Amino acid sequence: MDPYALKRMAFPRAARPATAAILVAGTLADLDSFSSHFGPSAFLNLYRTYFHSILAAILFSLFVMIPFLLRKREPGAKHISPAPIFVAALAAALLHLLMDVCQSAGVELFWPFSARRFALDWVAHLDLWLLGILLAGILLPTLSGLVTEEIGAKSKSPRGRIGACLALAAMVLYIGVRFVLHSDALAAMESRTYRGQSPRRVAAFAESGSPFRWRGIVETDSALHELEVSVGPGANLDPDSAITSYKPEPSAALDAARNTLVARRFLQVARFPKATVEKTPGGFHVILRTFPYSHDAGSGLRVIALIDTDPSGKVLSQELAWDPISREFWWQ
Repeated sequence: MDPYALKRMAFPRAARPATAAILVAGTLADLDSFSSHFGPSAFLNLYRTYFHSILAAILFSLFVMIPFLLRKREPGAKHISPAPIFVAALAAALLHLLMDVCQSAGVELFWPFSARRFALDWVAHLDLWLLGILLAGILLPTLSGLVTEEIGAKSKSPRGRIGACLALAAMVLYIGVRFVLHSDALAAMESRTYRGQSPRRVAAFAESGSPFRWRGIVETDSALHELEVSVGPGANLDPDSAITSYKPEPSAALDAARNTLVARRFLQVARFPKATVEKTPGGFHVILRTFPYSHDAGSGLRVIALIDTDPSGKVLSQELAWDPISREFWWQ
């Protein structure tokens, strides 16, 4: 939806083929969500990785230009230069990446040169406020134009341009407010102690319903804590209300599990990994999950790593699997 608003603001007189190119370039990155149909390993390797890189944005923008380069111009037809189309398509593709960076899942912007994921945690995966702003910027000018045509008045500016400009400006302002409130949430969590321990790392994940409510995650030396964080006038943070999940004791089985191929790939993606070590008749069963477990603190399917070892820590099996909890809410 944001590529369409960008088109209306910056390229209001673009022809239909150019409009289609802008919309396609601005949405192609989300094709990686279909990787979930090919299993957890494919999903972990593809989701928000290759397609969500700057290199992919450039390639997508070049891809949508191909029909214009191969198109035979009919005599008397207006020439369409591919350069402005490439610029418009690239702007839409980069806007898509920028919006995803503001979320919590993270994107590998500099693939294939770096596997580092960038995530600012400012907005939710499906932010109702952002959705409302963009819908208003697109639909209200359309309704206004219909009314204007009905009474016989003509607008000199392209239809929808002012509305798109206002929507994108409101979107930037909203994200700026989210940035300030996110900083307040982090500062509040860092200033507390949890079960007598100081925080090592903290994160605040946006919740869609209100910019004043955040899902806080605090890592201490021995545990991970999940809590509701409210910011704004009169807000108070109670660290004793946190849901605590203690880390397992160090062991040979846990060390071996963390050094496996599936665990290393999992740990590249997981922001707050949580290990569980279970004793089995043949040794140990190690489960690596992404903390927190509650679905409202993240988005999308959750992948877990399963590793079995013998009593001495020798790895017997390793695999990536779907977290059964996440599959219950994936399409909700």
